[in-house]
Amino acid sequence: MAHIIVVGNEKGGAGKSTVSMHVATALARMGHPTCALDLDLRQRSFGRYAENRARFVEREGLDLLGPRLVELPEVAEADLRPGENVYDRRLAAAMAGAEPDNDFIVIDCPGSHTRLSQVAHSLADTLITPLNDSFIDFDLLARTDADGQKVLGPSVYSEMVWNARQLRAQAGLRPIDWVVLRNRVGAQQMVNKEKMGRALDALAKRIGFRVAPGFNERVIFRELFPRGLTLLDLRDIGVKGLNISNIAARQELRDLVKALNLPGVAVSF
Repeated sequence: MAHIIVVGNEKGGAGKSTVSMHVATALARMGHPTCALDLDLRQRSFGRYAENRARFVEREGLDLLGPRLVELPEVAEADLRPGENVYDRRLAAAMAGAEPDNDFIVIDCPGSHTRLSQVAHSLADTLITPLNDSFIDFDLLARTDADGQKVLGPSVYSEMVWNARQLRAQAGLRPIDWVVLRNRVGAQQMVNKEKMGRALDALAKRIGFRVAPGFNERVIFRELFPRGLTLLDLRDIGVKGLNISNIAARQELRDLVKALNLPGVAVSF
């Protein structure tokens, strides 16, 4: 069966689509058949990223490995069983079609609580939660006191992950490996960054996730999106001299994929 990677949180702007595309492309380039599902049916940032890639590759006559985009099929109301949710059926149909031919399925969830996102979290073998390095986004995981040092209680998102874990346990499935990424981190070593690190480490032990390095804030990610490219494609499109920032970003991606510790993946880029 395919290993299912879900990229989710309930706040926008944390870099979910960037993380999804880079992880999916890295896996495909390392020889693992990988497909992509975008469950944000309104914004479709991940889906547009993959579509941009397909158009660019065709226009330029390039042969770039990457994830195959899978759309949720339409389902007629008449085909639903009594009480069955249409989104459950659409997601189940997409997964059934994708699993036999792929080692990995990368699912990008919307930055809000939806039925599709809730179900997807219960399917996750690996859950990646990108988190901007600020206490505004830390609130996604837990409520804290005014100093950001004492955890007062879990967030609604953490409770959703807990419920997904319970559903998987009841079904006899392996536990979710929850990985929180410190994403879009500033370059300077500030007091807030140190506080965030301590708070995340303390919370990780309490509610059960691992902390992994994400991407620093870099202009290159905004420049890659219109062509559907990733950091790993730059040399393939003729960029000969990568600057220091791009080299550092590639290392961040390498560190991220290593930290995910995915089954059968030996990082080779």
